[in-house]
Formats: sequence, C-alpha cells, structure tokens
Amino acid sequence: MPRVPKVAVSMLTLVPGGMGGSETYARELTRQLATTTAVNAVAWVPAAAAGFSQGIPEQVVSQVRGGASTFQRIASVATATLLGASIRGRMADADVIHYPFTVPVPAPASGKAFVQTLLDVQHLDLPQLFGRAELAFRSRYYEGAAKKADLVITISEFARDRMVSLLGIAPDRIRVAHLGVDADRFVPNLGERDGFALYPARGWKHKNHARLIEAMEIVRAERPGFRLVLTGGGLDALGELPDWVDRRGLVSNDELADLYRTAAVLAFPSLYEGFGLPPLEAMASGCPVAACNSGSVPEVCGDAAVLFDPTSVDAIANGILTALDRGSELGRAGLLQARLFTWERCRDVHVTAYQDVA
Repeated sequence: MPRVPKVAVSMLTLVPGGMGGSETYARELTRQLATTTAVNAVAWVPAAAAGFSQGIPEQVVSQVRGGASTFQRIASVATATLLGASIRGRMADADVIHYPFTVPVPAPASGKAFVQTLLDVQHLDLPQLFGRAELAFRSRYYEGAAKKADLVITISEFARDRMVSLLGIAPDRIRVAHLGVDADRFVPNLGERDGFALYPARGWKHKNHARLIEAMEIVRAERPGFRLVLTGGGLDALGELPDWVDRRGLVSNDELADLYRTAAVLAFPSLYEGFGLPPLEAMASGCPVAACNSGSVPEVCGDAAVLFDPTSVDAIANGILTALDRGSELGRAGLLQARLFTWERCRDVHVTAYQDVA
C-alpha cells in the first residue's frame, strides 16, 4: 500500500471575513480533506483564525495576528517570515506544504515540495485597479511563488490560460480545481420570489458597484419599486447610496442562503473573476442569474444565465430585465448547471496534486 502523504495546509495570511470567495474555498477544502484517507492534512492558521478549519486538525501560530490592509498583510508576512525556522520545524514531518491563500509564508524548507493556489492574475490583467504597494506585493508573493511551486492549483480554465500566457508557467504545472456548491446549504426555490436584485460582493473596485446602481435606475423605470440588496464586507467605501439600496454588509451563511432563495435575480456585474461563486450559489438556489461575460463567469454559468458586457450600464440593465422575464426558465437551467460543480471534485484535484509532488 502506498504511503499516505502528510500535508501542511498553511493559511497564515488568512483574515476571517475579509477574503471573499477564497475564504469559502479554503474552508470547504479543509472540510473535504477530512473526508478522505488518501492524505493526512493539518491546517496552520493565525491567531485570529483559530477554529477556522472544518474537520482536519489545526495548529494555531499565536504570534501571527493578521489583518485586511496591505500594511497588515505585509506585517503578517514579516512575522511569519521571522518565525520561519520555528514554524518549519513544527511542519517538518509534512511531505507537502500547500498555500491556499497564495502567499508562501513561511517559505518551505529547502527541498520540501510545495503547492500554491493562485486564484487569478487580475493584477496583471487590470493593473489600474491596484496601488503600487499591492502590485509590488503580488509580484513578489504571487508571481514569484507560482514560478517556484512544484504545482499551481487554480480554479478555472480561464485563470489557467492567463497564467500560462502572462507568467509563462508550463500548462502541465497548473491543475484546475473548479469550486463547488453545497447542495445541502443552498436549497432551491422555483416558486414565487421577492422584488429585489441581489449582489453579494465585497466593495472592491473590480466588483463594479457604481455601474450596477446606475443600471438599476433603468430597471426601476420599467419595474417601479424594484430594490437592490448588497451584501459583503467593505461596502462603506461605496459612499452614499439611494434609499432603494439595502446595504446589508457581512451577513451570516443562513441569511445569504435565504436571500438567494428569495431574490428575483442575482445581478453580477464584476469586471473580473477567477471563478465567481455567487452565480453558482444562486443557480443552486433556483435564482435567475444575470452576470458579466468576462473572466471565468461564462465558463461557470454555461447557457444557464443571461450574460452582459459589465462595462455598459445599458447592457447590465438589459441583462437584469431579460433574466427577470426568463425567470422560470433560468431557474430550472441553473439547477442543472450547478450540479456540475461539487466540492468533492475540487478535493480530488487537490489530493492528486499532493500525491504527485509528495
């Protein structure tokens, strides 16, 4: 019987509640790794993320505190780097180090196999959306690590193609692990829905909130009283909003699932996505989807959503209105599309990657 590889899942740059879809990915990965005997995985987390892992053993590095800003992230990286020898000593029995949050801290010991998850290269495709400090950070810790890793895991064929093109990484060194959707959590509703569009997204520039709000003015001209519900962190950065916009901020998993079940449409005008979990979660909930035609979103949605140009306010509005008109049809098509994406399949790609480099 082949030896079961030991894997250290190093998540020392994790900021709970502040990392969007990558946080969902990492949490579900720890949950799924607990269901297999093919690898022996242990999670390593900073003090603020104690208890994050779902099923696999967890080691807390109490000296690493974390934080969402670029400065705090650099501080976390610096602390983990200073403690590198000590942390590497504690990880010494691992055959493979995996960095789900991309940044390889502490750096693996010389000769130790490591796998990096790189969700996208948005900073290279849309550099105008990033400050100089963030671009420098990603150049060193994203691109540099990707070129050294034994394998890179990414989450869509779109992201893989961009990495091959922009980073020059050999295609056979990149594995695609599509994200999944929890069918137990996102229970479908194909019946009546309420009069609002939902957009669950952090207030990041590429999420394109301003154009969505302009587009909703057009939608409301045809559907008076129609509202917009926003969820996610960092939404205060959007400034003053119309009174028909409900800025919920961070919500519980149960509240988000309920919003998916009751929204008339998911409006998803993001300018760039390495995957795009909300459209998938909406489809699993029976919610009609109107989404951008950019990045990985067409790959995820297939023919089960209305796709639009996210740089055009008119196109966003028309996409939302079309999805509302086709609600029943899209709800049924979305359920079938969502079944193609499971966390078990995502796990299996990771397990194979660990075995291949161990």
